[in-house]
Order: sequence, then structure tokens, then C-alpha cells
Amino acid sequence: MADRGVTDWLLESDPALRWQVERDLVRLPREAWSATRERVATEGFGARLLALQDPDGQWAGGAFFPAGFDFEGPEAQAGQPWTATTWSLNSLREWGLDPAALGDTAARLDASSRWEYDDLPYWGGEVDCCINSWTLSNGLWLGADVDGIVDWFLAHRLPDGGWNCEWVNGSTRSSFASTLNALKGLLDYEKVTGDTGRVRDARRGGEEYLLSRGLYRRLSTGERFAPWAVHFAYPFRAFYSVLNAADYFRAASLHDGTPPDGRMADAIEKIRAARRPDDTWVQERRHAGRVWFEVDVAAGEPSKWLTFYATRVLEWWDARAA
Repeated sequence: MADRGVTDWLLESDPALRWQVERDLVRLPREAWSATRERVATEGFGARLLALQDPDGQWAGGAFFPAGFDFEGPEAQAGQPWTATTWSLNSLREWGLDPAALGDTAARLDASSRWEYDDLPYWGGEVDCCINSWTLSNGLWLGADVDGIVDWFLAHRLPDGGWNCEWVNGSTRSSFASTLNALKGLLDYEKVTGDTGRVRDARRGGEEYLLSRGLYRRLSTGERFAPWAVHFAYPFRAFYSVLNAADYFRAASLHDGTPPDGRMADAIEKIRAARRPDDTWVQERRHAGRVWFEVDVAAGEPSKWLTFYATRVLEWWDARAA
């Protein structure tokens, strides 16, 4: 278990984080962490974000961008805004909100929300792999009909095994971020539906794409594909890091009942090396863009969220030899 001092610090958190600490690090009985999880709908981050939902089921009046967003203006140059419907649903789902708290949101979005790309219907997805993955996960969570998105992923997998959001611009090579985000949606599909046969080969192929590259190295040269791949920030959102990837592989390993893949070893040591002497991890960077409210610390400060994720990953990895 994590050092008791750090654990106490982590437990002094919003219910969105606290219940996960109770379950995965302290290992409290289900009834204990479930009671904390129920508070997400009525306290803290979860309750605040629920209160910001529009009557038509959206947030900020848009599917991926706020209504009226000026794509040519200065805010567009500052970064993706994180307030619209997809980002808000992602947060609530990742925080463990009971979907019942959202009532008929799935039906309201079906009736009212359209993608900024080609005015496509919300639950049908669009052309971006990452957007489609989040829509798949959110739809499964809320009980929407997102079956067609599964077929879309199977049809748009690239020859090297993964996915790339730039396929629409002609890219034929997968990307780390697009592949990781796609994998998360496919894993959620298996977890929710129990249908392992439909997507298992595609998921395995995407995992192989990342594992064969050690989670952060170019296959051609062995060099790091980007400097930020080994620097950590929360919320993860669309961004790739070895911590974000390792957390996915932990979830996949537990779902599949398989041990950690040894090809992750170097990436795991990058995570371990970022741990400070007090057993915390620092928020190394922030992703620019409009937010409803802050859920983690400024860059340079110890992050409870990153400390939780990194500790959980290392415990899973280190347990393989136990």
C-alpha cells in the first residue's frame, strides 16, 4: 500500500478522487468506497459540473466546442476549450458518476446535439478517432445506441495496427495518442457488453502498436517520439503520456487477467523516476484552454491526481513479481 502519509493526503480529496483511492490503494470494502462514490453526484466536482448542464442536455451549448466559439479568434489560438458536452461527459464518467444522475441526457443529446463537423448527429460520432472513442465510452455509460461507432473503428484501423485522427487528411501511419484513445473506447465496449470477440483482435493490434514502441519510442530510430511523452499533466484529456498509457494497460491487464507486458519496463521506470522524495508526483504542465473550474493544482505543485495514478500503476507493475 502507498506510504500512509501520502495515503492520508490523497484521502483528503474531492469524492471524485477519494473513492478511487479507497478502492485501489487503501482497498476498503466495496460498501465503503461505493458510499463515497455516491457522493460524486451531490458534492464537489461532480455536483458542480452537473449543475452546469443545459436544459437540452448539452454543456456550453455545443458538442465538442462551446456554442459561438470563434475558430478564427484569439481563444482558438490559446487552446481547445474544455467546457462543451463531450469534455464534460468525459469528466463525469471518469470521476465515477452514477449515470442515473444524468437522467434522460442520452435522449436529450440525441434530439438536440450535433457535431460541429458536418452537423452530424451526436451519438453517431464523426471522423475523429479520439472524439469517436469518447462518444463510444460515454454512450455505453449512458445507454445510448453507439454500436455503429464500433464498426467505424474496425473499418478505420490502419495497416500498422493502430489509428490516427489525421486519416481524414491522408495519413496512413498510426499515432500514439489516437491509438491510446481508441483503445480506451474499445476496452470500455468489452467491459460493458461482454462481447470480447468483436473487437478483441483490433484491440490487441492497437496494444501491439504501443508496446512494440515501448510506449514512447519511434519504431524506426528508438528515439522518444516527443519530449512531452514522459511529462505528466492532469486532466489527461486527449493528451498522451506514458502514465496515461500505462494506466490503460493496467486496466486492460486486469480485465483480461494477464500479467504486465515486459516491454513497458522502460516506460514504467520513467514514471518511477518522476516520483519525488516525498512519494508525490508534480503537475509538470497545464493544457491551455477554457475550463469550468480547476480540478487540480498549478504546474510545479504536487498533484493528488497524478500521485494516485502513478502509485496505482506502480503497485500493479511491482505486484507482478510477488
